[in-house]
Amino acid sequence: MRISQLAERSGVPATTLRFDENVGLLPADRTPGGHRSYSEDAVERLAFIGAAKLLGLPLEEIGELLGIGESGACHEVKADLRPRIAGRLGEAERRAAELTAFTDCLHSASEHPDALPDRAGRCDLECGFLGRPVRTVARPVDVAVAPSRRAAAAEPESWRTAPVACSLTGGAYSERADLWHQVLEGAERRAVDDGIRLTLPADRAGAVAELAADEQQCCRFFDFRLHLDGHRLRLEVRAPADAALVTELFGTAS
Repeated sequence: MRISQLAERSGVPATTLRFDENVGLLPADRTPGGHRSYSEDAVERLAFIGAAKLLGLPLEEIGELLGIGESGACHEVKADLRPRIAGRLGEAERRAAELTAFTDCLHSASEHPDALPDRAGRCDLECGFLGRPVRTVARPVDVAVAPSRRAAAAEPESWRTAPVACSLTGGAYSERADLWHQVLEGAERRAVDDGIRLTLPADRAGAVAELAADEQQCCRFFDFRLHLDGHRLRLEVRAPADAALVTELFGTAS
């Protein structure tokens, strides 16, 4: 089948199909006219690749699993997959715990001023969120607490002044974009000041937090804010006005 037919049957964009072929995950033949041609088992192979990507497995490990699946028995694939999933699960749970602890700190910092009486005198350490120590975590997603007007004037939020440049290139960028598109599939999108808000199922919080932390390593101009509300996760992404990557990675608000 042609690439357009495979994209329609699998629901995977043609750009992703080309990327998966380039990195060795999805073999394709060529017609006499030079067009890509795929076998019938490509749909099933793509389903396996998509599931592995959602687990956060690197492309190299996905390729290894595909190789085992082609040459080995089902129990061999399971035996190889279990420790990989356990490793990713441990990392995701650790990051989710960090995010939960950080969210609790922010709630405490937000609630503290409301519990204090209004006073006619000057503010001191008992007034604002500094009245209670705010714990820090090893790798928090960059969730911003609004500073005072004076502090904001002295120290603008770092994402507003960071250069609009991404250090990822070629296949690494395509892989990152593909991961974002998969984890944000079906998200409800709304415009917010300087960016976009995406509403997702709460069970994707670990994957979203991990991707956001990785994204800030290469794109410091992004500002990510995550809020868990029952069964829903709200992800707000902000960036300078000239950052075209917002639309490329996170879509367009309705």
